[in-house]
Amino acid sequence: MDAIEHENPLPSARAALRTRLKAERQAWLASPAGAQAPAGLAAQLAPVMQQLEPLCLGLYWPLPGEFDAPAYWAAHALPGVSLALPHAEPGGAMQYRAWNGQPPSAKDGMGIPTATGAPADPDVVLVPCLGVTREGLRLGYGGGYFDRWLAANPGVMAVGLAWSVGECAFAAEPHDVPLGVVVTEREVWAP
Repeated sequence: MDAIEHENPLPSARAALRTRLKAERQAWLASPAGAQAPAGLAAQLAPVMQQLEPLCLGLYWPLPGEFDAPAYWAAHALPGVSLALPHAEPGGAMQYRAWNGQPPSAKDGMGIPTATGAPADPDVVLVPCLGVTREGLRLGYGGGYFDRWLAANPGVMAVGLAWSVGECAFAAEPHDVPLGVVVTEREVWAP
């Protein structure tokens, strides 16, 4: 199935695009192609991680419908890599905290499981994408936490993890920070 193109030049239209992408993702994940997608994305991601050789890897705790990055890492961990999870508070800046790889016992201000370790500075971060463009622009859930963190940390390699069904097109806004690499269950591209 080819990715559905969504033209979305107006910021106010991003909310409608998010709603549409969530519904399409939910239906697609229930299909045979969607059921096989996690294995496909893991296979595409493995050589990318080997090439990047992170020292500290920023993961994320998956929301429903997102690729399970912690489960992937548990099965494909590279030796000597320290881990971190994001921590965000409403209206505040996101930071990464050192994570021991065990199921988190705490939640951040957004209600997402997070680590309780010391602040961490990952050199590679895996970033969930609800939608993504060929230019590496990411559409998340609208809070802007990853965008602000990426803008404040320009030397970090951001690897967007997306399902092919989330490939779309929308106009860039000033806060959008392109990803360094995008990985789907079908392919890898560097914008």
